[in-house]
Amino acid sequence: MTPPTTTAGTTAGPAPGAAPTESTLHDDPRFRELKRRFRRFAFPVTTVFLGWYLLYVLLCAYARDFMAHKISGNINVALVFGLGQFAATFLTAWIYSRYADRRLDPLSAELRATAAERAGVAA
Repeated sequence: MTPPTTTAGTTAGPAPGAAPTESTLHDDPRFRELKRRFRRFAFPVTTVFLGWYLLYVLLCAYARDFMAHKISGNINVALVFGLGQFAATFLTAWIYSRYADRRLDPLSAELRATAAERAGVAA
């Protein structure tokens, strides 16, 4: 694949030495640690969240009597589960934000500074 060209016909892209190559960062043990931390959080949380959603869909499809059970007035189990989906989404986003602030962002900033230092660019 050829690099994109500008209107003047020159190739666009970073100046030589503007950024380290990807392989340089990928070989850094801190980068592998960053990926490991992200995966260690993201995969289990995603699995739980999708499982919760699938449970909701399956109950709506196959357990109609259970989902139609009235809890109070016009509020039934299906409505509570549906609102629980929204709550789970916001809760997941909040938990991830806190996790990223504590465990991912400091290491990412460190890697970014190292990469900029290697490239001779101010961070």
